[in-house]
Amino acid sequence: MARKKQEKRIIQPDFVYDNVEVAKFINQIMREGKKTIARKIVYGAFEIIKEKTKKDPLEVFGKAMTNAAPVLEVKPKRVGGATYQVPREVRGERGITLATRWIIKAAKSKKGKPMREKLAEELILASENAGTAVKKKEDTHRMAEANRAFAHFSW
Repeated sequence: MARKKQEKRIIQPDFVYDNVEVAKFINQIMREGKKTIARKIVYGAFEIIKEKTKKDPLEVFGKAMTNAAPVLEVKPKRVGGATYQVPREVRGERGITLATRWIIKAAKSKKGKPMREKLAEELILASENAGTAVKKKEDTHRMAEANRAFAHFSW
């Protein structure tokens, strides 16, 4: 019996930029329900972006998300006794979610600076098509390309 489709949760836009994507980003950064701290980190990072690039932080943020979002990914598929890495296309929503996750993980992995600085740095790099998150996207695409022979297993 098929499972019931999960209803999409409506996320309220954030206060400062009135943007749903920024609100989702804040929610991803939030740990242990401390949203105020997550907001300070994101808005602080946006201030740093404004200072360093002299551009609108929302523009840089949007470009970073677009550049870090993958088009293809691989999913394991078990056929007989073997597990194949089957390349699949990524839906828009999932692409943005993966990009968000990768950017935050890349920022957290850097050491020696406050989180807002690390996040600003990673967002600027991603908007310029560089950085760890974009490298992760390229690795994912490379993996999908290498396993193209198993694309016929996607059903």
